Amino acid sequence: MSLKVAIQMDPIGPIDINADSTFRIAEEAQARGHSLFYYTPDKLAYREGKVVARGWPLTVQRVKGDHFTLGDEVEVNLADYDVVWLRQDPPFDMGYITTTHILDMIHPDTLVVNDPFWVRNYPEKLLVLNFPDLTPPTMIARDLDTLKSFRATHGDVILKPLYGNGGAGVFKLKQGDSNLASLHEMFSGINREPLIMQKFLPDVSKGDKRVILVDGEPVGAINRVPAEGETRSNMHVGGKPEKVALTDRDREICAAIGPLLREKGQIFVGIDVIGDWLTEINVTSPTGIQELERFDGVNITAKIWEAIEARRAA
Repeated sequence: MSLKVAIQMDPIGPIDINADSTFRIAEEAQARGHSLFYYTPDKLAYREGKVVARGWPLTVQRVKGDHFTLGDEVEVNLADYDVVWLRQDPPFDMGYITTTHILDMIHPDTLVVNDPFWVRNYPEKLLVLNFPDLTPPTMIARDLDTLKSFRATHGDVILKPLYGNGGAGVFKLKQGDSNLASLHEMFSGINREPLIMQKFLPDVSKGDKRVILVDGEPVGAINRVPAEGETRSNMHVGGKPEKVALTDRDREICAAIGPLLREKGQIFVGIDVIGDWLTEINVTSPTGIQELERFDGVNITAKIWEAIEARRAA
């Protein structure tokens, strides 16, 4: 099976080819004989009943500093493609949301991965609310007094933007920390979105596990250990990836959420687990493929493409 594949992603030039999951997805697609077309989200458009994108035919190679070649720029009708990858990074703002609405118009005749309707309705820090028995105590609120009340109940907490990513804007607030009001004021000055507050989990010092699921099934995990002096374990901010095995609790969590992910077309998902608790379900632009493949010696990306090819063949 040879598929026509379009990839909607952030600019390809600056990526780290040894860490970027989108690069690995493109590399495996090319190895399987699929053709690639690349465009950035600003090049996506709706015009007179068609969903179009201006971009470039793409080839990739694992050569640092020379990792991609582009053909001539051209505008294409995305309805002519078999698969479109929705892979730009958050923040999950109205620009991001608009791309999901536009791509909705061609899905599922063109398979959009992950399903844009459910990406829009299940952003990472909100889908976990469907599974309160699996998550630490969590609050989503904008009102300062409400946030103060939650902290008074639970002591040390983590405060972060509801639609952020990569560890940006994540704060640990100890019981009695006087900075909550100032942080609330700062965030309120940036946007009108609520904040998310969770009970602090001391187990984060041992790592924040990223478990990767393919079509609802767990295929492996990496542990991300915070840098010294850091609470955040995101690799964007210095977290160190380590090899780790799936535990019985990890599998229990995946068994609970996997059927919903599969039903809603979330083919490539990365969940975050601290200790025994699920903290995020990442469906927008999850990462961790390359680290997992190096640690486990398994072609995880092939499993992703096998799931996509099976859906196209159905």
